[in-house]
Amino acid sequence: MKTTIHNILLPAFAGVLAAGMTACSDSESYSDLLRDETRAVNWYLARQHVETEIPADSVFQTGPDAPFYKMDEEGHLYMQVINPGSAVKPKKGDMVYFLYSAQNILQMEQTGNMDVPAVGNAINMPSVGPTSFEYGNNYLTSTLKYGTGIQVPLGYLGYDSEVNLVMKSYVGFTEANQGTCIPYLMNVRYFKAQY
Repeated sequence: MKTTIHNILLPAFAGVLAAGMTACSDSESYSDLLRDETRAVNWYLARQHVETEIPADSVFQTGPDAPFYKMDEEGHLYMQVINPGSAVKPKKGDMVYFLYSAQNILQMEQTGNMDVPAVGNAINMPSVGPTSFEYGNNYLTSTLKYGTGIQVPLGYLGYDSEVNLVMKSYVGFTEANQGTCIPYLMNVRYFKAQY
């Protein structure tokens, strides 16, 4: 069976939708915020090479010039594979650690500047601390705060992989949105828990 974002995330969509609704500001309508978010993502992706299909054999082009692959029909998540990592993939229930940096795409679009400041534990580990999620579990609060989109690459890639994700708030980090629907460009590196 071909793995898609729907196979991985379908059980959690109802909870994520509720979280996404509450993550948006009351000063603008939800549809206005989504329209702003979509406009910013389209602005960013217009400057990138984008593939609208996941490779049938799941062998992605890799590197800093690789295309962004559309990972779902709705366009909530796009993935650029920098490094596919090892052949060892996490199993459901495994603890996965990750380093991330995030740049606000809405801010990029509004300022016309692609080089906005990044945040995350890859930038400032002491203040953010280590981050992890339980792979395949979209119900734990500790997992949901990072959003369901963060797990999608591991349906295709192994540990020690690195990706850039264009992630809309619908599948994004709950804590990163802080009252608005903000899309992020996320650089994420995944690591196996050391026991």
